[in-house]
Amino acid sequence: GGAGGKGVWGKPGDELFEDGRCDDSHDPNYDSESEDKVIVQRIDPPIGEKEFEKIIEPLILEYFEHGDTDAVIADLNDLNLGKLKQRMIEFVVSLALDRKATHREMTSVLISDLYGKFLTMENMSTGFDDLLSSLSELTIDTPDAPTVVGQFIARAVADDCLPPKYIHKYKGQLECPKSREALEKADVLLSQKHGIVRLDNIWGTGGGIRPVKYLIKQMVLLLKEYLSSNDIKEATRCLTQLEVPHFHHELVYEAVTMMLENSTNRAMVRMCKLLKSLVNAVIITPNQLTQGFRRVYQSMPDLCLDVPNAYSLLEKFANVCHNESVINDELLKELPQRGRKRFVSEGDGGPIKEVAP
Repeated sequence: GGAGGKGVWGKPGDELFEDGRCDDSHDPNYDSESEDKVIVQRIDPPIGEKEFEKIIEPLILEYFEHGDTDAVIADLNDLNLGKLKQRMIEFVVSLALDRKATHREMTSVLISDLYGKFLTMENMSTGFDDLLSSLSELTIDTPDAPTVVGQFIARAVADDCLPPKYIHKYKGQLECPKSREALEKADVLLSQKHGIVRLDNIWGTGGGIRPVKYLIKQMVLLLKEYLSSNDIKEATRCLTQLEVPHFHHELVYEAVTMMLENSTNRAMVRMCKLLKSLVNAVIITPNQLTQGFRRVYQSMPDLCLDVPNAYSLLEKFANVCHNESVINDELLKELPQRGRKRFVSEGDGGPIKEVAP
């Protein structure tokens, strides 16, 4: 079939798979320099100094929003940081210096979770060494940096990320006064009675660490103050200061419940106005708003015991919120309806009993 023998073209169709390469050294077209077999290997170059901050900073800032350390570790494992691994400690702590206590607590949790999963004890020690070395520069923007860094070191020791001897090996050997101040702060915190236990709350009980009852109480107080003052700006400030965006459905629930208990048009208008402002500013997300209203819907049988006309008030309030684009059509349709009692006069009880003259 023309496919065999020397000097023939091969089988019909073989030309479709011709790649232009010649592997036969006896072929006149063979070129030893260009026709050698090529082996393609995947190369994962390490991240450079300039790229480090551009890649890691958004990752840490996103972590401050979701708080999922596993997601951070998974993202870091996909990167080839090489020798820059040890810079993680210095970088995340420097980001936390300018932020609130809740972010510092999240940073301490992240450092604890990175140990063993991404960073070794050597990486930890080197990272904190670099942090101490950069304290003079960090103090320019954050005057209390030595104190805060000392707290981070003490917390790392309490979390078994650093050995206790880390502090003692530097005693009397540091020339920088800021670095000495940081280590002295860490030493004092670890030396106090029950120091290791107390360091679990070194950053305070902020945000979601606070008890639920406390958060509910604060939300009720800010709503009562708002109904009295009609100051949306102050109510918004108090809510954001609690730092519990995942718990904002409680504010929606308490706001609607308080409106029902107040049972006045004034309370209805003001609560709608507050919710509209918070929704438009995306301080209360659509999911949190929906969850809060649905909680009210489910609690209506109990609310009716204290507020007999709760169903009619809720219907009126829901329509007002719908007209102001606070809630959507779907949430309005879920509004519970209380069955109207039907009396004998409507014919359900048979003939009407005649009254004897």
